[in-house]
Amino acid sequence: MNYPVNEVFETIQGEGVFTGVPAIFVRLQGCPVGCAWCDTKQTWDVLEANKVEPAQVITVDGTIGRWAEHTAQSLIAAFNAKGFTARHVVITGGEPCMYDLRDLTQTLHSQGFATQIETSGTFEVLCADDTWVTVSPKVNMKGGYKVLTHALNRANEIKHPIATENHIVELDNLLQDIDISAKTICLQPISQKPRATELAMKVCIARNWRLSIQTHKYLNID
Repeated sequence: MNYPVNEVFETIQGEGVFTGVPAIFVRLQGCPVGCAWCDTKQTWDVLEANKVEPAQVITVDGTIGRWAEHTAQSLIAAFNAKGFTARHVVITGGEPCMYDLRDLTQTLHSQGFATQIETSGTFEVLCADDTWVTVSPKVNMKGGYKVLTHALNRANEIKHPIATENHIVELDNLLQDIDISAKTICLQPISQKPRATELAMKVCIARNWRLSIQTHKYLNID
């Protein structure tokens, strides 16, 4: 199966459960959700005019929405050609769950990689059973997509960006009928703002949840 890939790079996972873990990020092109604070808006549109050769996206590029078609096998070949040593692959976007990720995740697992998907929860999650699914629920965004119960149920980790008490209420409403006993709930302050961080810490302590800080932004890495 071909996937529209925006960029591929090796770094350290900066947030959530796997903070600090060496990882290969595979960023897919395309997202209709429309988050106002999105820092990868160049991934929103899959424009034919921005299609490039596969080798051109095996690098960091946060400027334009260029993309290339890759298969699971061609991505693994690119990892090897670049000499990547990380064994944890993060599939992100954009909105990666716009696409059926079963072939990609299953093939990566067969070659000894672990996989993680970062999704808004607005599309059905189609992936290998062993894939770690991180849902960052995006509520009432411009695109009008609803967070799916299926996605929340499939999630191993629910990582919610927050700035105000209203965001906590949003999360509580989403989780009302979800069994979270085996899930990790992370609160992530939006833009590292002091008030948001203080609120997130307070709620995490009260509920025994986890604080997720975007450490890659403090480290100035991708």
